[in-house]
Amino acid sequence: MNEGVQRKIIHCDCDCFYAAVEVRDRPELAGRPVAVGGTPDGRGVIATCNYEARRYGVHSAQPAARALRLCPDLVLIRPDMDKYREVSRAVQEIFRRFTEVIEPVSLDEAYLDVTGTTLLRGSGTLIAEAIRGAVRRELGITLSAGVAPNRFLAKVASDWNKPDGQFVIRPEDVDDFVRALPVARLHGVGPRTAERLARMDVHDCADLRALGPLTLAERFGSFGHRLWELSQGIDARPVQPRTTRKSVSVERTFAEDIEGLPGCLRALEDLFKRLEQRLERAGGDEAATKRFVKVRFDDFTTTTAEGPALGPAGPAFERLLATAWDRGRRPVRLLGIGVGFRARRAPAEQLPLWDGASDPRRASPSER
Repeated sequence: MNEGVQRKIIHCDCDCFYAAVEVRDRPELAGRPVAVGGTPDGRGVIATCNYEARRYGVHSAQPAARALRLCPDLVLIRPDMDKYREVSRAVQEIFRRFTEVIEPVSLDEAYLDVTGTTLLRGSGTLIAEAIRGAVRRELGITLSAGVAPNRFLAKVASDWNKPDGQFVIRPEDVDDFVRALPVARLHGVGPRTAERLARMDVHDCADLRALGPLTLAERFGSFGHRLWELSQGIDARPVQPRTTRKSVSVERTFAEDIEGLPGCLRALEDLFKRLEQRLERAGGDEAATKRFVKVRFDDFTTTTAEGPALGPAGPAFERLLATAWDRGRRPVRLLGIGVGFRARRAPAEQLPLWDGASDPRRASPSER
């Protein structure tokens, strides 16, 4: 990025992710307290829960037995990680409609750098709204977003209007916003550090600024410098994708199931146009080794047909779609197409020390 270019970062965070997916797939659970986690006997714990359950004091990392004592009507569901990973991949595909600079930090959240995009007039606010709308319409869950000039502030902003909301911190508002920010909101400040700061009569970033960088370095060592930067709203960490791309794909979940192969072929046209746009942003498909089509039927069975990346792409996808549809011959709720690339070695990377999503104490998806 050129010096002086103001970054536009979006932090996207799915609301109550595991529980939201379960309620989506079991509509009779809507409005009821729901948690995903281990069994109450033994050492089972809560992975995540919806807001109805939180009203009873249920929260992540809590023993399942205690959660049931707090909320006897709690619907406790065992995790289905394959399903959650599949929904997470679908969310990532929506992100890639807007940018290729995406850093996932868990199944349910990611940072997006939209600095260079011209889509939606290059507006981070409009892009975040479009992403949230697409996730709600196509996947049946909600996502909260924060838009800001850097990762730290985008992460804070995504928490501000949960659930199913977004918050924007404009560059000109950073100083006033950060000055009033409680220190407990800062990356790397856990309960013990917050308690230590409270004993120093430090409660917000204005108090941190009053201490000054030298005092913070004396009291907290190298982390003191980080605290000083955050109290100024400074975070120079870029959004960095952490894996080499193995494929490029697009998919769509339909509001109404598609009846018959002809209807699927008509829907394929729009998917193919979107895939071409994605491939252009990703640098083309010269390195592609295979093409594939995914079909999910109305009974939620899923099949994938694939073949080598030879010859014209359009007719190849049509043949693969016909093959996949013939395996079920039922109404179709989701179609996806994509290309796979030959494997390449990804460069080694030093992970950030103070990224809250990398904290080993974080044992569950977002609980905000």
